[in-house]
Amino acid sequence: MMQRSIQEVRRAHPSRDGDGVAIQRIAGMQHAGMDPILMIDELRSEHRDDFAGGFPPHPHRGMQTLTYMKSGGIQHRDNQGNQGEIRGGGAQWMSAGRGVIHSEMPTQDSDGLHGFQLWINLPRALKMSPPRYRDIPEQALAHAQSESAALTAIAGDWQVQDMVLRGPLEELAALAAVADLRVEPGATVEVATPPGETVLGYVYEGAVVDAENALGPQQLLITGRGDSWAIRAGEHGASLLLLRGEPLAEPVAHYGPFVMNTPAEIEQALQDYQSGQFA
Repeated sequence: MMQRSIQEVRRAHPSRDGDGVAIQRIAGMQHAGMDPILMIDELRSEHRDDFAGGFPPHPHRGMQTLTYMKSGGIQHRDNQGNQGEIRGGGAQWMSAGRGVIHSEMPTQDSDGLHGFQLWINLPRALKMSPPRYRDIPEQALAHAQSESAALTAIAGDWQVQDMVLRGPLEELAALAAVADLRVEPGATVEVATPPGETVLGYVYEGAVVDAENALGPQQLLITGRGDSWAIRAGEHGASLLLLRGEPLAEPVAHYGPFVMNTPAEIEQALQDYQSGQFA
């Protein structure tokens, strides 16, 4: 068995997107160590003014989004006729493919909001595929608990200690997998990992201890290669999103909501959107 170690730590930066929504963002469009994950946004505030404007209609092409809510609610609508709503614990998935226009708005009764949106790259061969959408309520996700940890699998296969789960979302590109892990204070858990995949951990509560350093909230842990990762929680425990995926190792051209392989494809996406072809 070859143990993974943390090779890099990236801290999220405060930003605003949509209609002034306050977020903490880690962008990895050109970062080989995050491939195929393009971006991680954490939305967390008890103040409605920080998120009330939501994300009014906007376009996407060439990537997928996965929104996972811990608390509060989000409503999705798009120009393909899809609409849905998730509450705390649920997830929404969208594959933009060749082009979609959608909105994501907080529900009117959401006084506080805590959730994440991930951008996952589509391989070159699928960037112009038809758009798709799916809602997954909290009760449809896979859950398990042990003395040392609690695991929720959203996408992909996961083994943490004796807990073995398969998330219901099978549509993520690049065999990407996502899970929510809570490790009890002072405990260490072993996460099985395919050796060739990118494996990341985004800490959102507590801390992960590595070589006596406490890596706390809003930090992304990027691991090296190996078939397992031992995660040790600090004195207050640790909560983190686990992310995996097969690196695409393809060129990335990015402009706003478009993620393609070349600048010429970005120019074409802009022209298609401006000429109404996304509709």
